[in-house]
Amino acid sequence: MDLQFDVGFMNNRNENVSEQTMPNYVDVVIVGAGPAGLSAGIYAQRKGLKTIVIGSSIGGQVNDTSSVENYPGFSSISGEALSHMFYDHAISLDLSVIKDTKVIEISNQGKAKLVVLEKGNAIRAKTVVIATGSTHRTLGVKGENRLAGKGVVYCAICDGPLFQDREVIVAGGGNSAVEAAIDLSKIAKKVSLVHRSLLRADQILIDRMNDLDNIDVYLETQILEVLGENRVKGVRVKNKNTQVERDIQADGVFVEVGYTPNTSLVNGFVEMNDRGEILTDTKMQTNVPGIFAAGDVVEGHYKQIVIAAGDGAKAALSASEYINYLSNEEELINEIA
Repeated sequence: MDLQFDVGFMNNRNENVSEQTMPNYVDVVIVGAGPAGLSAGIYAQRKGLKTIVIGSSIGGQVNDTSSVENYPGFSSISGEALSHMFYDHAISLDLSVIKDTKVIEISNQGKAKLVVLEKGNAIRAKTVVIATGSTHRTLGVKGENRLAGKGVVYCAICDGPLFQDREVIVAGGGNSAVEAAIDLSKIAKKVSLVHRSLLRADQILIDRMNDLDNIDVYLETQILEVLGENRVKGVRVKNKNTQVERDIQADGVFVEVGYTPNTSLVNGFVEMNDRGEILTDTKMQTNVPGIFAAGDVVEGHYKQIVIAAGDGAKAALSASEYINYLSNEEELINEIA
C-alpha cells in the first residue's frame, strides 16, 4: 500500500514529496490535521508511539483565518503561517502525515481499530484520535464567499480586535450571536445585529445587549447580499414583514449562525449529543475503548485554536496511557497462560 507523505510542507511545499509504504499496524492513527490533530501527533510522537496523522487539509479552519491574535506566544500571526508552524513542528519529530486524504470508515477489529482510507487502503491501530474539526455554517448569500477574510469573518473572539472603532454587523440570533454583539460593542463604534426571525438567545443575554447604546437590533430581517468589491462595505437586507429592502453600512460582517461538527465518519459508532458533537470524558475518551476525540468535534461551548490544541495533547496522552494498559493486560494474560 503506497501513499504520499509530504515531508516539506513549510519549506518545500511543492517539492520533496516522497512515497513510502504505509505500515500495516501502528499505535495511534489521528484523523484530522488541524490544531487538535497535529498537537495530538506531536505529543504521541514524543511519547515514542508509532503514529500517523491523516488529514484532508493541513491546518483546517485556521487556514481561513486572516489574523490570529489570541494564540499564546504570538501577538499577531496569519492563520496560514500558524498552520505551517504546527506542521513544521510535527515533521521535525519525524511524524508521518498523510495529507489530501480522507478516512471513510473506522471500526473495531478485535482489540485493534481498522481505519479505511478513501482509496481503499487500510491500516490497523491500537488507538484512534478523531480530530476532524467543524465547518462554519454560512449565510449562503451573494458576496459572502468572495469577501470571506476581507471583512466577512466567523469568529468574534478571534477577529473582533481588528475592527476597533469601526461599524460591524453580527448575523444570527442565538446565544453565540448575542454574546458576539456584546463583546464587539466594547471594541466597535457601532454594532448591528441582524436576524431573520426572533432571538433565540437566553433572556439574560438579550437584556444585557438591549442595555448597550451602540447596538442596534434588526429582527425579522433577512440578509440578501454582502456588499463591497475588495472589502466589506455593508449588507443589503429585507424586512420580512414589510418586504422593504435597505442597505446597512458596515466594515465587517460577523457570521454567528453556528458550526457543523465533521462527525459523519463516526455517526453511529461513538456517542454524540443532539448537535452531532462527540461526547468524551475529561481524558478525551469516547464511549468506545481506544477511540479518543479532540478539538471542535467534541462537545464544548468554546471553539478556539488553543482549546483544540490542548484537547489534542490530552487525547494523545490518554491514548498513551490506554496503550500501556493494553500492554500490561496482555503481559498478565501471557503470565497466567
